[in-house]
Amino acid sequence: MTHSVLITGGGGYVGGRIVHRLASREDIQVRIGSRQRDGVVPAWLACGSLVPLDMMSNESLASACSGIETIIHLAALNEIDSSSAPERALLVNGLGTLKLLQAAERSGVRRFIYFSTAHVYGAPLAGLITERTLPRPVHPYAITHHIAEDFVLAAHDRNALTGIVVRLSNGYGAPADPSINRWSLLVNDLCRQAVTSRVLTLRSSGLQRRDFIALDDIARAAEHFIFLAPPLCGDGLFNLGGESPFQIIEIAEQIAVRCQAVLGYTPEICRPQPMPDEVCAPLDFCIEKIKSTGFSLSGNMDKEIDATLLLCREAFGGY
Repeated sequence: MTHSVLITGGGGYVGGRIVHRLASREDIQVRIGSRQRDGVVPAWLACGSLVPLDMMSNESLASACSGIETIIHLAALNEIDSSSAPERALLVNGLGTLKLLQAAERSGVRRFIYFSTAHVYGAPLAGLITERTLPRPVHPYAITHHIAEDFVLAAHDRNALTGIVVRLSNGYGAPADPSINRWSLLVNDLCRQAVTSRVLTLRSSGLQRRDFIALDDIARAAEHFIFLAPPLCGDGLFNLGGESPFQIIEIAEQIAVRCQAVLGYTPEICRPQPMPDEVCAPLDFCIEKIKSTGFSLSGNMDKEIDATLLLCREAFGGY
């Protein structure tokens, strides 16, 4: 029996990889919501059907949700656009999610999976963070995602559908297509620097710790949540991260190692020197809750970095 899934933001950095994984299954029919109205499917998205999606139009939302069993909602303003236009972020990330959720309920959608951000817990992330940690978002991107979370979890609590909120840490890996404009993300940015300038320039000392998760694991988690038995969904809230925080300098050093292995040279690493009293706060972004449902990580950092370096060489050329 075929399971119909609508993915909003399926043309984005995380969404593109989720689309590719789900579309490889014969028992899943993927529908991709898009702001494009011409119905032209990019070659790299040919594995799914494209439907116009206007988050502010009830008619458009109803059409997109018709016949759908599960929605994976990723469409949102990114952190850069949210910072420059917080009111639009509130409209798109907050109200847009509510309107899609309402359309899903009216259409009889059974499950609504919302990809939020770990940054709802605050910035910078530090210490032990579980789903019981009190959210204190400070950035418009995180604030508006937290608003959207509450709508999804409220629908879950009143049994309107099974609502799942995924608080995602920092994804890394090659995008489905180089035209996806997420080259400002740390790993992507450093890989591009390695190819275009052969120098990895950090804007800080690099001592800060961040949690990173491979895009392959994110896609596998989305697949896991589609078929997770309702009793295991619990209250609907899950952290999703890589379980092994890295210092930024460690990421840069690993990219330099992989650049030597894949491209044949080692880029120089440039960074401001740490202050004498600079300390690195520990970070433990806990994912025990999703692991208790049977999910496990299998992502390979070297493989994802290698693929990103090769994509950068193809898309941006060499030094």
